[in-house]
Amino acid sequence: MSGIYFHIPFCKQACHYCDFHFVTSLRHKEKLLEMMQKEVRLRKQFFPTTQALQSVYFGGGTPSLLEAKDIAGLLKTVRKYFTLAPKAEITLEANPDDLTEDKLRQFWEIGINRLSIGIQSFDEQVLKFMNRSHSAAEARACVERARAVGFNRLSLDLIYAYPNSTIAALEKDLDIAINLGIDHLSAYTLTIEPKTAFGNALKKGRLQELEEDLAAEQFSFLVEKLEKAGFEQYEISNFAKNGAYAVHNTAYWQEKPYLGIGASAHSYDGKERFVNFDNNHKYMTALEKGEKPYSIETLSPQERLNDYILTSLRTIWGTDLVKIKNQWHYDLYQKNFNLLSSYQKQNLLTFDKTSIKLTKAGRLLADEIAWRLFW
Repeated sequence: MSGIYFHIPFCKQACHYCDFHFVTSLRHKEKLLEMMQKEVRLRKQFFPTTQALQSVYFGGGTPSLLEAKDIAGLLKTVRKYFTLAPKAEITLEANPDDLTEDKLRQFWEIGINRLSIGIQSFDEQVLKFMNRSHSAAEARACVERARAVGFNRLSLDLIYAYPNSTIAALEKDLDIAINLGIDHLSAYTLTIEPKTAFGNALKKGRLQELEEDLAAEQFSFLVEKLEKAGFEQYEISNFAKNGAYAVHNTAYWQEKPYLGIGASAHSYDGKERFVNFDNNHKYMTALEKGEKPYSIETLSPQERLNDYILTSLRTIWGTDLVKIKNQWHYDLYQKNFNLLSSYQKQNLLTFDKTSIKLTKAGRLLADEIAWRLFW
């Protein structure tokens, strides 16, 4: 289930909540794409040669700002140096205002078969508050255009639990998303990061985060509403209909290797984490000189296991205790039996000798539970 991630660092403007690596100028686009193709070539031995990739993911930033020919060039390079599975998931993150009918058709024709559209909200005032570049009308229209072109794998991103938000506002957003007939939805509570416009406003007292109990109420409402609409919560923030799980992200949560291409992208080969330079100039200069554009972090067995517990516990498949015993020679079941039993009595999780799975109540405390189970 290995995959490749491309970080496309271009955006029209800075969303007030975003702390990802991006730039608002396309001035060095051609040079950066050339260097990304060079990085693919230099890292062609990252995966075993017999392994077919199950996914390619274009994230960012805003990949939909690029032309289809730009994405096609990256895909051509991938196919040259790696083997793609016949039905590999090829996802493009997109903003609604970029998705004209012509551009959607071009993306479809070059092989993009799944769109992850950054809606965030269908409320005009909320979009302005977040400094999004699209309108509520564009958000609805782009989904309908995508379906008309042929995209039947559509995921929408929504943000909830932002300052002064209400369950009524969340319900309105969910009703619109559900009625658009999508098969996947990612819903995230607003996290205010320090080096963002929201972080600066919070520091200066101009913004207040939503109280934790109100955020928890919205989370519970979200889960119940989507379940009634036929969505399965297969990961704490991700919901799918008819098993339309995100192949690429699922591999992350199940500790599969992945290769990240582009400035600020991360890779993981099962033992080491590779962190690309988060500066476009530094990234391109290193590749021009034939140098590695990344630093390497060798993870201890303990760190790898703890990462696996943290991510796997968030999913419906839970934490595989047999895998842990075989791969890390650590008996988590025996070491934490009393703690697990206590959590089970509180209806926070279920467990046996093969796996640990959180209940709905436990998902509200996922990080704390994972932390207490760390090696």
